[in-house]
Amino acid sequence: QVHLVESGGGLVQAGESLRLSCRLSGSSFGGNAVGYYRQAPGKQRELVATISVSGVTNYPDSVEGRFAISRDNAKNTVYLQMTSLKPEDTAVYYCTTGYFTGTNYHPNSKWGQGTQVTVSS
Repeated sequence: QVHLVESGGGLVQAGESLRLSCRLSGSSFGGNAVGYYRQAPGKQRELVATISVSGVTNYPDSVEGRFAISRDNAKNTVYLQMTSLKPEDTAVYYCTTGYFTGTNYHPNSKWGQGTQVTVSS
């Protein structure tokens, strides 16, 4: 059975950094694209980073230059390095496996439990 487990969240002050980890069990990341989403209370879910099977990364403007996604297929783990955090980055962060059609990322149905990131001002 496929499981995704996110970790690394916490409470930090604005300007600080966090590294989130997403570990996959029951399958292999190697053949999957991976995406990180976040959802803040009362807001729509937002895709904040993707990494293709070949390692190509993509980010929305809201996190470009501050977030970096990477993958270690040997460890079946994907990382999201977040720097210069802002209060508006506060959300629950989720990782997913998925695939691309063109430049559009599509998550698979399996989601982890998420990890809370809280950034105080």
